[in-house]
Amino acid sequence: MATTDSKDGEEKQARINISTAMRKAAGQLAELLRCEPSSVSALKATEDGWTADVEVVEIEKIPDTTSVMASYRVSLDGQGQLVGYERIRRYSRGQVDR
Repeated sequence: MATTDSKDGEEKQARINISTAMRKAAGQLAELLRCEPSSVSALKATEDGWTADVEVVEIEKIPDTTSVMASYRVSLDGQGQLVGYERIRRYSRGQVDR
């Protein structure tokens, strides 16, 4: 659905909803990293779109509580296209935040 911006006459697409943003953030990161995300731990609307923190298993170990996890911050535009990502943290799966 397109809307017209009254300031400059440009057409803009309506922002995707939060559940779609969550699926797109995880899916596009999985495609880039070639591994399946474990979860989306945070999702926030921004002026330009969405940011999401996505948890990924980077190194699988036995027992799985010693596997190495990573948090990635993913940025999406308003239509859900990936515009950037960065790893913000690495930790052991069994580690508890204090």
